[in-house]
Amino acid sequence: MLIYFLISLVKVLIVFTVMLLIVAYMTLMERKVLGHMQVRFGPNRVGPFGLLQPVADGIKLFFKEDIIVPHANRIIYTLAPAVIVVTALVSYAVIPFGDTIRIMGQSIDLVVADVNVGLLYLFAISSLGVYGVVMGGWASNNKYSLLGAIRSSAQMISYEISLGLSIVGVLMIAGSLSLTRIVEAQSPVWFILYQPLGFIIYLISAVAECSRTPFDLTECENELVAGYQTEYSSMKFGLYYLAEYAHILVVSSLAVSLFFGGWQGPFLPPVVWFLIKVFVFIFFFIWVRATFPRFRYDQLMKFGWKVLFPLSLVNILLTAVGVIFFSK
Repeated sequence: MLIYFLISLVKVLIVFTVMLLIVAYMTLMERKVLGHMQVRFGPNRVGPFGLLQPVADGIKLFFKEDIIVPHANRIIYTLAPAVIVVTALVSYAVIPFGDTIRIMGQSIDLVVADVNVGLLYLFAISSLGVYGVVMGGWASNNKYSLLGAIRSSAQMISYEISLGLSIVGVLMIAGSLSLTRIVEAQSPVWFILYQPLGFIIYLISAVAECSRTPFDLTECENELVAGYQTEYSSMKFGLYYLAEYAHILVVSSLAVSLFFGGWQGPFLPPVVWFLIKVFVFIFFFIWVRATFPRFRYDQLMKFGWKVLFPLSLVNILLTAVGVIFFSK
């Protein structure tokens, strides 16, 4: 019993340490890629090729003055950034990043917790992230922050519906809510070949769920200054940005697990294949930010409810017909 507890503890420490490092260096990756796409230099002063820039940014944020605006609800104002970061980090507990390995006679699954309702757990936890945004906007006692928080809650609820429905087809084919079982069911054919429409809906909804361009209406500078995070400074401000990148990492990892075979691939170790696929999706998020202009808010909501929602229902219907037809 003790050995299993120690194995679980080590997996938790390794996974979340690596995840935090990836999230920190995603900020550098984004600035470098955007710089290349916009024909300018990215960070290149701190360390060789700017590799220590995330460290410098973290030190700077920790030592900046932490201002709490007058008349703010101090408790909720302080807790809000922590809520959104924690929900992003603990979501990764059920995402498998490799196959089973053996170390010193012990079989170790490369997933923190392989539960049979892992997908339900992930969506339940990730949906709590909106509370961090709403709490921060309301507790700041700023009308622009509150407006950004209200926008965020409406946007995230709208696109979470399409996001959840987009993966129903995957569940119907795999017959399991365990992400490990779903990955194993994609040998030798990845589900992207069975679910191209579901994948497109998932990808668009995931971009909106992370409030990334062109769906970043919750913090658009020309209307709301910076939305729900207007009154935040120091590391509280930094936590909101870390949470955004952590959510991108989670939805990218989930896309790989649901549609692109997870860790499966030839020649290279499973973990390496998983990381390669995830970073392709992260690059896609950055590419979209550099390419598309922002929607109007009414366009955002119409697209979610009048386009993605009906298409997700159509995808479920087509998948059900296909499953019934091919199972005979």
